[in-house]
Amino acid sequence: MTGRDTAGENYRDAILAGQEWSGRRFTACDFTDADLRGLRTGNCVFVECDFTRADLGESRHRASGFHSCTFHRTVLADSAWRDCSLVGSTFTECRMRPISLLDTDLTLVSLGGASLRGVDLRGLRLREANLTETDLRDADLRNADLRGTRLSGTRLEGADLRGAAVEGSSLAVAVLSGARVDVDIALAYAAAMGLRIEFG
Repeated sequence: MTGRDTAGENYRDAILAGQEWSGRRFTACDFTDADLRGLRTGNCVFVECDFTRADLGESRHRASGFHSCTFHRTVLADSAWRDCSLVGSTFTECRMRPISLLDTDLTLVSLGGASLRGVDLRGLRLREANLTETDLRDADLRNADLRGTRLSGTRLEGADLRGAAVEGSSLAVAVLSGARVDVDIALAYAAAMGLRIEFG
């Protein structure tokens, strides 16, 4: 399917597995319980669409935007996202691992409580995202942009945060045992914890 704008369409329970969509735009469409397994999108835009309980397993997305969409109990395992934008979307109780995210914008995304253990999030933009109580143990967050991100209760044990842009105050409310950090992050964290840093 190529080059078509759709608004307010009901795709509940639709079987759309294995389709290829290019240059399409969907606004306020309902994909609840839809079978989208193996779907491939390129240069598509989804705005305020509902993917509750949809199956997006093994799907592939390139240069597509999913803006302010709802993913609740959605199957996302084995999906791949490249050069995509998920700005403002909400993910709750989703099956997400394994998942591939490359050059994808996760600004303002809500992933509270998600299981992303061991996921490669290197260099991704996660500004002002909600990662409250998210499981990011052993995740690769090198050079990720975590400025303004909510990290209360976030599990970062064993995660690699070297080069990440993150405030010490955010890390102060996360679980960090065994996390790998660089000197700048260590100093910011220490200052946020009220330590006096003196040299010499």
